[in-house]
Amino acid sequence: MLVTTTKMLKDAVAGQYAVGHFNINNLEWTKAVLLTAQENNSPVILGVSEGAAKYMGGFDTVVGMVNGMLKGLKITVPVALHLDHGSYEGAQAAMEAGFSSVMFDGSHYAIDENIKKTQEIIAIANSKGISVEAEVGSIGGEEDGVVGAGEIADPSECKLIADLGVDLLAAGIGNIHGAYPENWAGLDFGALAEIKAKTGDMPLVLHGGTGIPVEMITEAISLGVAKINVNTECQWTFAAATREYFEAKKDLVGKGFDPRKILGPGFEAIKATVKEKMEIFGSINKA
Repeated sequence: MLVTTTKMLKDAVAGQYAVGHFNINNLEWTKAVLLTAQENNSPVILGVSEGAAKYMGGFDTVVGMVNGMLKGLKITVPVALHLDHGSYEGAQAAMEAGFSSVMFDGSHYAIDENIKKTQEIIAIANSKGISVEAEVGSIGGEEDGVVGAGEIADPSECKLIADLGVDLLAAGIGNIHGAYPENWAGLDFGALAEIKAKTGDMPLVLHGGTGIPVEMITEAISLGVAKINVNTECQWTFAAATREYFEAKKDLVGKGFDPRKILGPGFEAIKATVKEKMEIFGSINKA
């Protein structure tokens, strides 16, 4: 049974660890993340962008697939199905379909409009028992067509959004989606500390978890980060494993392939990546 992110992230704040949010893009990714969470007794968040949901057949298809796997794979650890960087309309559609958690990304609006729309999403979510993530200060880089300039969030604006009653808050602190450039200045821990001071025990979210050094991850967790998003690294490892498979089997091209064998190496690569991140985040044996 799907759960919200509320309890798992409150537990993470209290226990000084973070829960991994791993974006899913197909059946293999979903199965790999769920099995790894179960094997390592770790709570987990399945992230789905609107683009990925469309690719997989829509929000209803995603909910059906995930619920089916929870039952068929006998998953007992806490699992949340979370809309990642949702639009105003997308968040409503995901809630209607059965997602247990949604992110409404209003960071591209002026703060007043962000507040207004976030309040409306919260009201709907509360009526359905769904958790809500909001964002202040857009995250840098591009993910599934969502582009952010890498802003540093205003701590006072973070407090305004947190006080609306959201369950978790994503605040830009110099993090970006995708690969980090060589001249990246790193995370702004001064800003994170100010945001933490303004928002109290509110679980904070770190987007762009791929490529951030372990010591920065550890410090971010100590300052209230309880959810860390990983997508790009899973894409890289899945693609690399699939390319290696085709390179090894190139003399068989045109002779037919079993898709289960083609996707098998990528499936194992996702599992290894997820386990490594869970170890870094400290979420293993926290379910």
